[in-house]
Amino acid sequence: MPPKLHFFIVDDLPIIRRIVATFLKTLGHIRVSEAEDGEQALKPLQAGAAAGTPINFVVTDWNMPLMDGLELLQAIRATVELQHLPVLVVTNEMAEDHIVAMMQAGADGYLVKPLLNAETLKQALAKILLRREMA
Repeated sequence: MPPKLHFFIVDDLPIIRRIVATFLKTLGHIRVSEAEDGEQALKPLQAGAAAGTPINFVVTDWNMPLMDGLELLQAIRATVELQHLPVLVVTNEMAEDHIVAMMQAGADGYLVKPLLNAETLKQALAKILLRREMA
């Protein structure tokens, strides 16, 4: 996995953002940005793409205020400059309809929070990046 990726963690819980950031840094990814919800994340995503300093990967929660993970994912896929971004959804939601909605909206993968650890995150990221590289 390329170590120079810039990750954007979007979650309304600071502790989850801190945990995911720590896992990413443990995996060698030192460029990590954060936002509390999709609305707060969308502006820096668009600004980075416009400035030529794009974020390379989004890790987002599903349940957030203002703009949830599904709405953020839909906005990313609807924006030409951002639609290429890999998006991993990290969620407590295990309902089949939520998983189907995520995948139909263009999520590259999902992890369930109770199962989240550095190794599962590493495997999910590697799988997504490999699949995108082969596409």
